[in-house]
Amino acid sequence: MSEIPSDLRFSESHEWVSQEEDGVVKVGITDHAQQQLGDLVFVELPEEGASFGQGDACAVVESVKAASDIYCPVSGEIVAVNEALVDGPEIVNNDPYNDGWLFSVRLDDADELDGLMDADAYREHIED
Repeated sequence: MSEIPSDLRFSESHEWVSQEEDGVVKVGITDHAQQQLGDLVFVELPEEGASFGQGDACAVVESVKAASDIYCPVSGEIVAVNEALVDGPEIVNNDPYNDGWLFSVRLDDADELDGLMDADAYREHIED
């Protein structure tokens, strides 16, 4: 069974969002997503300073099974990336909600967070 922290918000494409400082969120992929992908062997992160719209492909993770796009769950500017993943993509498999975060985004529109799923809705989403 996948871990689904109750303090996070979730996208339909299996990214999680954690509210950090005012106007900035941290983004990663869910435990469910990393289980489906299998062992990650490569992570391509967005560039700091790049801007993305909600739902835009902004990163790539590759596993022994496949390469998958990561979609920006909110609109905004990339303000930080997790450089540790460049040499250690398996961190995402081992700790998807903490050390395995992918990038941080300064929100263009905080109201977009309201459109993301809470833990209960995400649990239903992956059970369907």
